[in-house]
Amino acid sequence: MIRAVIVMNTQGKPRLAKFYDYQPVEKQQELIRSVFAALSNRAENVSNFMEAESIFGPDSRLVYKHYATLYFVFVFDSSENELAMLDLIQVFVETLDKCFRNVCELDIVFNYSKMQSILDEIIFGGQVLETSSVEVMKAIEEISKLEAASNAISLIPYASGWSRR
Repeated sequence: MIRAVIVMNTQGKPRLAKFYDYQPVEKQQELIRSVFAALSNRAENVSNFMEAESIFGPDSRLVYKHYATLYFVFVFDSSENELAMLDLIQVFVETLDKCFRNVCELDIVFNYSKMQSILDEIIFGGQVLETSSVEVMKAIEEISKLEAASNAISLIPYASGWSRR
């Protein structure tokens, strides 16, 4: 099971933090700080896989990918394959790239709900739902169409007896 997905910048500011098992907010912040401390102290030429038992408890592993100014971090247990998690990060980033045309940190900050939707199409409740960025994009486009249609619906009916000013 996937325990957490964290996207943070190189200064340690979380841009997305989603925990799939309950953690109080204070504990979440502590975990994010611990993950950043562990990642920022790692050399560039080492593996993207880490044991995370000291941070997240027994049977925890962490895989991350560093793109430009962002770290994409997945925390999971031994039931998940490390290479599959690394590939899932790639799918997530590819989908964000397709959605935002070469994604950057500002895209994530200003389109937080869209990023959440993308993540929810890939992972839900700690379980992997979809591994194809094409299928995820189809679902996101469908959601966008529904949002546009719902925004077009007027909640206040036009009354013909009223004059427009």
